[in-house]
Amino acid sequence: MQSVLAQLSSDCPGLAAQLDAPAQLRLQAFYRQQNELPVWSASGRLSALRAQLQLLADDGLDPSRYPLPLDTGADNGLCTDIEISRQYLQALQDLHFGRLQQARFEPLWQAQPPTRDVDAEVLTLAATGLKDMARAFDQARPNTELYRSLRRAYAAQRQQPLADWPVIAAGPLLRPGMEDARIPALAQRMLAEGYLDSLPAGPEKTYGEALADAVMHFQSRHSLQADGVIGPGTLTELNISPTLRREQLRINLERFRWLAPDLEPDGVLVNVAAAQLSVYHDGAPVWQTRLQVGRADRQTPLLKSRVTRMTLNPTWTVPPTIMREDKLPALRLNPTYLSQQNLQVLDSEGHPLAADAIDWERPGNILLRQEAGPRNPLGKIVLRFPNPYSVYLHDTPSQPLFAKGPRAFSSGCVRVEQVLHLRDLLLSPTERGKTDELLASGTTREFRLAAPVPILLGYWTVQVGSDGALLYAPDIYGHDPVLLKALGARVQVLSAAQAEYKAQ
Repeated sequence: MQSVLAQLSSDCPGLAAQLDAPAQLRLQAFYRQQNELPVWSASGRLSALRAQLQLLADDGLDPSRYPLPLDTGADNGLCTDIEISRQYLQALQDLHFGRLQQARFEPLWQAQPPTRDVDAEVLTLAATGLKDMARAFDQARPNTELYRSLRRAYAAQRQQPLADWPVIAAGPLLRPGMEDARIPALAQRMLAEGYLDSLPAGPEKTYGEALADAVMHFQSRHSLQADGVIGPGTLTELNISPTLRREQLRINLERFRWLAPDLEPDGVLVNVAAAQLSVYHDGAPVWQTRLQVGRADRQTPLLKSRVTRMTLNPTWTVPPTIMREDKLPALRLNPTYLSQQNLQVLDSEGHPLAADAIDWERPGNILLRQEAGPRNPLGKIVLRFPNPYSVYLHDTPSQPLFAKGPRAFSSGCVRVEQVLHLRDLLLSPTERGKTDELLASGTTREFRLAAPVPILLGYWTVQVGSDGALLYAPDIYGHDPVLLKALGARVQVLSAAQAEYKAQ
């Protein structure tokens, strides 16, 4: 086989045109594993591969991307064998690592860049498959519950006819108890997706209690404020088409293929889209809490790092973006803004400056700092982890915002509800006691963790909840349509999805 691979351009010109140098080297390594012999003439092996390729549809991958010749007995049998191997290796790679490159679509910064040998892992899976094809493909799939549960849900959904629900017209804010011409369509919408068992009794255009309960259930399943009020956010989620809802499952399977290598059995996992944090122990979530994440114009970055220290009773030095876009405009309008916000002016080395000596139109290289206290935007604790974005997890005095949804309010950092409980889960009892003492002192102190804790900030817009139901999150940063297009949705599906997002 090596002689054929070495002169593909002459022996197999059609195949050679489709192979780049890395793919050719991987094929050479694959055939070296098999003592330079053809591999697909063995009885039953090719049919087993065909069966596994068809099952990729349940993973949200298109089996037609891995076309196989009908037989291996043609005149160009060696070329055919190589072509089958090419598709085999590519399918395993796409299933294991993702069909798209994460770095191109949703880059994830890593404090310790991975050292994975993609070819070595694929070749190991491929060797297994020649003995047990089903086992190799199952090993290639991410072995995380996030992935496996969503795959089961997608496999079931794609076999069912698409639901059909009406579009709810735009209009004024709709609250329970109100009358509105859109109520019949809203009731049909809730009925179509199973949030109602039957249409409510009573006046047709009245927003009654049963329908409000159904809407609140819908809102809780879509990371919205579950108050029954139909505003722009809820209306947007209601009007996402059944086709796009199904496609959401497929694109998030791709995201979980990307994230799987970075998931650790113990640590902190943040879903930025849902503004939710989970603490994992032995591979299972043991606690969840709500977050506030960055607005669309100041997005929370995706990253993997380790929580190494906590700042207790933190001061807050205003970051450059907030200084430029928020604080300086406010100061120019209101000379008393500094005292109202308890802000101190410092030079670049941290020395105090007199505020009335600053030209606020051209302030130069200054800092604004807020001392520790109940009004400090960082609250009582900051959890810090190395990253180039100057983001961190922190407490906040803005507690009422946790009841909202979606919760994209910050300038990039992540505000944590029940931050003291998160601290308790990350520290030993001795460390918890020490931090309690330091917090009680009221002074700003740094506390280094004895055992750094892995943290992963990812982005996904649907997952399966603990009760088996699908939990959606608004696509707050508009990533879904881009990923949908890249994965190759049908043209009519894609254009419908784009139209929906453009209209929002």
